[in-house]
Amino acid sequence: MAVTSASAAPASEPSPAGARAVSHAAPRAQAAVASLAAERVALADKVAAAKYGTDKPIDDPARERQILAEVAARSAALGIDPAYARAVFRDQMEANKLVQRGLYARWDAHPDERPTHRPDLATQVRPALDRITTRLLDALRDMAPARASAGCEAVLEARAARAARTDGFDTLHVRGLARALPSVCSGQAPPLRRPPPLAPPLLGAHASGERTPHLG
Repeated sequence: MAVTSASAAPASEPSPAGARAVSHAAPRAQAAVASLAAERVALADKVAAAKYGTDKPIDDPARERQILAEVAARSAALGIDPAYARAVFRDQMEANKLVQRGLYARWDAHPDERPTHRPDLATQVRPALDRITTRLLDALRDMAPARASAGCEAVLEARAARAARTDGFDTLHVRGLARALPSVCSGQAPPLRRPPPLAPPLLGAHASGERTPHLG
């Protein structure tokens, strides 16, 4: 959201209808953020399948720096604090890598579960990630009013729990989704390599089983 300069004329009080529109738009934006984060976590399956058994590393610092620089530039154009956007997207990337590492360990231990198809990173996976980036930036802009509310994290967690149930997430992917979201309300990313503990509301009935990644 654009910041009004101090020299501008005072804004008039929002109408009741306008206030209701803002109060309804923010939860919708939080739901969109949670859903898009879940979609990005699910794409980690295809990223892992594309890299597993090749010389492509899970960690790619140069590409991560490039993505974060692009996110910062695009967020500024949308009126979003670039530092905030970078924190949110750093979480998204760490969540993706958390899932990739978990899948690598699973496939090493259970060769019969290894993917039989290798998606193409350049033509299949990265365009999908780019589309999510565009939509996620829009959702972050739209949920700006909700960030200041005391209930931001509770609402976001409830939306994330719903997304996890809808997508049938297992424990690994629930952990990934939890790792993707801590900066959305606070704007402060946790230290790297330190995924948050599993949040009980995010676990639900689906966290006890391990799914075989769907790569279709």
